[in-house]
Amino acid sequence: MTTSPGAKAVVLVSGGVDSSTVLALAKKDGFEVYALTFDYGQRHHHELAAAQRIVSAIGVKQHVIAKIDLRVFGGSALTDDLEVPKRRFAAASQAEIPITYVPARNTIFLSFALGWCEVLQAYDIFIGANAIDYSGYPDCRHEFLEQFERLAQVATKAGVEGRSHYRIHAPLLSLSKADIIRTGHEAGVDFALTHSCYDPSPEGLACGACDSCELRRRGFLEAGIPDPTRYQDLNNGA
Repeated sequence: MTTSPGAKAVVLVSGGVDSSTVLALAKKDGFEVYALTFDYGQRHHHELAAAQRIVSAIGVKQHVIAKIDLRVFGGSALTDDLEVPKRRFAAASQAEIPITYVPARNTIFLSFALGWCEVLQAYDIFIGANAIDYSGYPDCRHEFLEQFERLAQVATKAGVEGRSHYRIHAPLLSLSKADIIRTGHEAGVDFALTHSCYDPSPEGLACGACDSCELRRRGFLEAGIPDPTRYQDLNNGA
């Protein structure tokens, strides 16, 4: 990708494997990076500290943690008092969208990112969406991201005035988790700083059995890279 010197980009950073890899790729592409993290009432709030760690390690122009409370709506095991499914992925039960899907989350996150882009006069947004080796979330698909990019052109001052074209970058969209881990490793991401678990212990130890943990464990195994994750049960470690 050719980047104009000093071009700004807003990168969504959750503190997980995918967003950390995307952050590193945006920096590698030469963007001046503005990292955006959300404290949205998620039960796996340890990812906020992970986001701060990874942003500090990779380096950005500015890091904003936006506080919104999606618990007012609930509807997800991540924002409501619902049980987080365990060992679901091992059973290949991906026929339906899981209860860990947070309604309209990426739509909300990208809208915030677009608003910040308008203020910064930035026209590039990076997101770690993945449609291949994921849990079946509808807002992690090419169709969704393509439509949001079209929306950005008619929903912003710069877009309506024809001064610029907004771009949604999802470089991991068609990669397996193993390929994402290899890509991040090559880009210098320290995965020991990241957090993926949906249902961690109070100390931040990963459960090892939720969808996100199982994807992460399998990804490191298939990538042939040691998994640095701290699990609650050492027998669950990769």
